[in-house]
Amino acid sequence: MTRASLLSAPLRRLGANLRRFRRTETGSVTVEFVIVFPVMLMILFSTVELGVINLRQIMLDRAMDVTVRDIRLSTGSDMQHDAIRDAICDYAGMKDDCATSLKLEMVQIDPFNWSAVNATPDCIDSVEEVDAVKNFHPGDSNDLMFLRACMSFDPMFPHWGLADSIQTDGDGRIHLYATSAFVQEPK
Repeated sequence: MTRASLLSAPLRRLGANLRRFRRTETGSVTVEFVIVFPVMLMILFSTVELGVINLRQIMLDRAMDVTVRDIRLSTGSDMQHDAIRDAICDYAGMKDDCATSLKLEMVQIDPFNWSAVNATPDCIDSVEEVDAVKNFHPGDSNDLMFLRACMSFDPMFPHWGLADSIQTDGDGRIHLYATSAFVQEPK
């Protein structure tokens, strides 16, 4: 046998094996599964994450509305920062670090000499200690008050799907905001 015939025999077997591999249909389901399954998982995780974010936002908005209603109906009582924060946390039903992950800002607005409220909310950075009272003025009788709450929380799936592409702070926490305006009732 010549050297060329020795080399051509393995090449012929390799060619025959490649043709047989191309024609066979075994394992095609596995290939489809490997391609489709991660995409389906990403869609599932994104759906659950979006549902949790929407649920938390709805709960925060409702808690803010009910708390502001309580403030308006309790004429003459002097609601302070901690009481308002605790009321929002109780109404929202968020028991996981609500007292440390919820930050309130309440400012008085003069309707006759209008000046805009700072557009960027001040949220808690979980690395720092909580600076609970940064800008909080409870207001007097007949004052127009603007109340803003900022809730920050960790996503359920931080590196999968939606949570990986949503805006987060340096610690990977998502921020939700709720605002309300009301007039302090006369005492």
